[in-house]
Amino acid sequence: MTDIGSLGKYETAWCPGCGDFGILDAVKDAFVKLDLDMHKTVLVSGIGQAAKLPQYLDCNFFNGLHGRAIPAATGIKIANRCLNVIVTSGDGDIYGEGGNHFIHAIRRNIDITVIVHNNQVYGLTKGQASPTSDAGFVTKVQTHGVISEPFHPLGVAIVLGAGFVARSFSGDKEHLSQMIQEGVKHKGFSLIDVLQPCVTFNKKNNFVWYKQRIYKLPEDHDAHDKAKAYEKAMEWGDKIPVGIIYHDGRAAYEDACGLMKDKALIDQDVSAPARIRPIFKEFL
Repeated sequence: MTDIGSLGKYETAWCPGCGDFGILDAVKDAFVKLDLDMHKTVLVSGIGQAAKLPQYLDCNFFNGLHGRAIPAATGIKIANRCLNVIVTSGDGDIYGEGGNHFIHAIRRNIDITVIVHNNQVYGLTKGQASPTSDAGFVTKVQTHGVISEPFHPLGVAIVLGAGFVARSFSGDKEHLSQMIQEGVKHKGFSLIDVLQPCVTFNKKNNFVWYKQRIYKLPEDHDAHDKAKAYEKAMEWGDKIPVGIIYHDGRAAYEDACGLMKDKALIDQDVSAPARIRPIFKEFL
């Protein structure tokens, strides 16, 4: 097990009290408890305050373009299925700019874990409404309040067949760590939506607001019942459930794709220059 490090003397780009700190602590705790080999673990992010998390860990990571974390993670996993590939980025990055990639990665059932820092606002660009902002939420841009229907990531993920759908809170390290551990262990696409207060630009959905509404799913919640899971996924407002909302299994992309079943692409002779030259000659 490689030491995943700590913030130490390094200054972060996050505001004091930011929920990202809690997510970082939970990620480190989960990695230690999973005893992950950090040489075989890759964190992928896009653009935004949440996307800076991998920079505070001693690990392999890739920072992509805004909204392009999931396709980069997909490419990494397909090239080397032996790697633990974990996406960590924000609600704007994953559900907004990256919404199309989010949808189709679920359809393919790529074996990656996607941890979304969901603060319901664009923090990096100074407080515009994000896809998950509540209706009526007032910002400097949406001065009369948000009029669009919020994006419902958990509901969308369940409908599209994601095998692991969970929600947690950045203020509960133990619970969030457990959700991350279970998500990483799941074989297939895993979504962990993390409710994360933005102390600077979202004065509505703060720590107190969440703590007054969040409740843990009871032990008798049937996470294998798709209809009941969807009902819980869409519960929002006075009560917000956290925990493993839906858990099911189907063949991950890497196991279903014949080319990758037995051996990672990185271990295969895919260059075959002698076979490729005649093809090039046809078109050049």
